Amino acid sequence: MPIAMAGVRKLARVVRHQGLHHLIFALILFCLLSMAYLAYHVSAGPKIKEAPVPLPLGDCVATSVVGGGKRTPLFLPSQVSQRRHSVRTADTSRTEPVVLLFVESIYSQLGQEIIAILESSRFHYRTEIAPGKGDIPSLAWRGRGRYTLIVYENLLKYVNLDSWNRQLLDKYCQDYGVGIIGFYRANENSPSSAQLRGFPLFLRSNLPLWDYRVNPAAPLLYITKPNELEPGPLPADNWTTFLSNHSTYEPVLLASPRPAEPNQLPTHSHQQRALLATVMQDLGLHDGIQRVFFGGSLSFWLHKLLFVDAVGYLTGRRLSLSLDRFLLVDVDDIFVGKEGTRMKVADVEALLHTQNKLHSLVPNFTFNLGFSGKFFHTGTDEEDEGDDMLLRHRQEFWWFPHMWSHMQPHLFHNVSVLAEQMRLNRQFAMEHGIPTDMGYAVAPHHSGVYPVHSQLYEAWKSIWGIKVTSTEEYPHLRPARYRRGFIHNSIQVLPRQTCGLFTHTIFYKDYPGGPQELDKSIRGGELFLTVLLNPVSIFMTHLSNYGNDRLGLYTFESLVRFVQCWTHLRLQTLPPVRLAQKYFQIFPDERDPLWQNPCHDKRHKDIWSKEKTCDRLPKFLVIGPQKTGTTALHSFLALHPAITSSFPSPVTFEEVQFFSGPNYQRGIDWYMDFFPIPSNVSTDFLFEKSANYFDTEVAPKRAAALLPRAKIISILINPADRAYSWYQHQRAHQDPVALNYTFYEVISAGPSSPAALLSLHHRCLQPGAYSSHLERWLHHYQPSQLLIVDGVQLRSSPAQVMDGIQKFLGVTPYYNYTQAFDESKGFWCQKLEAGRRCLGKSKGRKYPEMSLESRVFLSEYYREQNVELLRMLKRLGQPLPIWLRDELHNSSWS
Repeated sequence: MPIAMAGVRKLARVVRHQGLHHLIFALILFCLLSMAYLAYHVSAGPKIKEAPVPLPLGDCVATSVVGGGKRTPLFLPSQVSQRRHSVRTADTSRTEPVVLLFVESIYSQLGQEIIAILESSRFHYRTEIAPGKGDIPSLAWRGRGRYTLIVYENLLKYVNLDSWNRQLLDKYCQDYGVGIIGFYRANENSPSSAQLRGFPLFLRSNLPLWDYRVNPAAPLLYITKPNELEPGPLPADNWTTFLSNHSTYEPVLLASPRPAEPNQLPTHSHQQRALLATVMQDLGLHDGIQRVFFGGSLSFWLHKLLFVDAVGYLTGRRLSLSLDRFLLVDVDDIFVGKEGTRMKVADVEALLHTQNKLHSLVPNFTFNLGFSGKFFHTGTDEEDEGDDMLLRHRQEFWWFPHMWSHMQPHLFHNVSVLAEQMRLNRQFAMEHGIPTDMGYAVAPHHSGVYPVHSQLYEAWKSIWGIKVTSTEEYPHLRPARYRRGFIHNSIQVLPRQTCGLFTHTIFYKDYPGGPQELDKSIRGGELFLTVLLNPVSIFMTHLSNYGNDRLGLYTFESLVRFVQCWTHLRLQTLPPVRLAQKYFQIFPDERDPLWQNPCHDKRHKDIWSKEKTCDRLPKFLVIGPQKTGTTALHSFLALHPAITSSFPSPVTFEEVQFFSGPNYQRGIDWYMDFFPIPSNVSTDFLFEKSANYFDTEVAPKRAAALLPRAKIISILINPADRAYSWYQHQRAHQDPVALNYTFYEVISAGPSSPAALLSLHHRCLQPGAYSSHLERWLHHYQPSQLLIVDGVQLRSSPAQVMDGIQKFLGVTPYYNYTQAFDESKGFWCQKLEAGRRCLGKSKGRKYPEMSLESRVFLSEYYREQNVELLRMLKRLGQPLPIWLRDELHNSSWS
């Protein structure tokens, strides 16, 4: 033990003598050797490579099949070797351009898919539940067909119609040249083989199918291009196929029975597998009716394409879009984006390369780049070099501005501040040579475009000279098929489409739902259908979609190639201003906007100025017609402490007249400025009275879009008295026509009369067609929202009428209308401490009695309209006006 202790002490002395620096040196040497060893083994191991950028769809000719080996071409039967024609072309001149769609229920999936295609194509349709028993709806009226095409979601509902209704429907189709489309969807209870009742056509159901191709001889083909064989299985295993030897039937889509094993394929050219038709065209040679039968639903993309062709063919191209499709691909947020998501030099080179390829496929194709200059050179060094590369090739792209700092315009309430943001972006563009003459801009997040922020439109015009913009928000983001264009403040607003690429979709393998979801959208899915069903498509993409995996390039090159493989569509690109001109040439009815309540859509409310409030919109409207007592009613309503009228307009005779004329183009900001902010939103009632709303054709639709929950009040008097009152009103205002012609000459004027006389004739008589005008209002409002006031009773018992109006509105507190009545005027006057306040001199005016000749003429003129009004009021459960009872009683004895 003593010896051991002595050894330890000796070692300690040695260590102290050597010093700590020797120990530290040894430790450092050990660490270096370890790191060298580790580096050697890591470098010698297998490399982890980045996933390659996905390659777009190539040529559309099938080059291989599942299981390997060459596939011999499939030949069509001799009966379809040449194109044949139907019994006769559709005669569309005698039918309305409306589709009658029979569905199983309002919620059925196939029915909704059919409706989506019709709505996307802007085709009019009427939906009916297919009757199992009972009568089908009326098909014709006064020698004109109501429908140009019949579609059955369930073909069996048509086939199994009772003999009476089947004869009616078939006779209508034969007489008016109307075709039928039917879908047969097999289920587990469907027979495996059967003959379609009443047709020389046999069905085989619940089949799995393999390989498909389109018959080039099918007469209905228009958009669809017969492609080479598309190998592989068809989706689902419950296909129905059609078979017939009758010459009236022409296969459209053909497939083969799926082999038990994928490798059980013919290996020699003489081996041909059976061809089965999943879509069959009936040329009408059997019974004079042309039809198209689908052996499945529209879940298969090619069925959708052929359905569009079938609709066009059976309606003589009346319900068919042209083959021209105009595409514009916007690349938003240039220079904007986090590090790691932006474009590098190689990405810009790929952008240029793909643009050149697409330019050869799509005339004039050019990427349209939207920029915010504040973010220039805010990426990594490599990404900043990518910014520089874009600017070096700036003349090869189109450019449009966002905001300088990418701020949302609706947050700027001052036009000058908003304009300064744009001025900074314009200065950046000029310093870097970016073209600024495209006349197109896009607001970040589509803020301020719709709902309209008027300051944005003013600043755009003053700084950039903008003529065109686009948004995905009008009238709503979803469903996308409802998106439309409009023109406001001389700026044309086009609908913008999404393509499944957003700022976060930058890697193919990480695409939401998997890469197959993106491919499915391109190959017959949502993106393909957007091009198919929209003549003009502006697609929104982002800078980040062109870096990393470059999904933007992959998507649009694949889409263009797929469209050109399977369709005859003529793709082309136009600059934004020319594109807008083209759009409104195709859809001129969309020039006028349809303003809606921003507070009824959360997305709209989020991009609407917080300084604005929907509380300034009225809760009810007094719609007229003119010369029935609306001004008197307006005065009575204004007496109520909880009811407030709009401010008077200095231009349109005190009435706002927003929904009926050019004031509508000014927008809802202008409209709301006519109303105060209510002190109590729940109990205060704002209203406006514009008597020409009643008979203005566009007023009900416009009013219902902005004020869907509003209540509507109309006053009716004898239409003959209303016409006479208007004539006298015009005389009092020194209208030369009214002064130079008698009332009878005005109301009896014929088509050859002078234009000025016909104009007064129209204004006297047209508003009195009460039932027609009210039906238009009831098309947009529920009966419970409409109150019809008897104008005669308003004169004779105003307090009673006002009690009914208060109850209808649900306004509180109750107001007791007990004022004095001025017999010389024929209207009530308001009691004031200093006396009375009565209506103006023009109200309650006395004038000569109407001539008997004119009274008889008008009684006969309005007879049918008054009868229809009687029926309507009974249907609505509203009381009959005194004058209507008297008029119909007197006319029945005449």
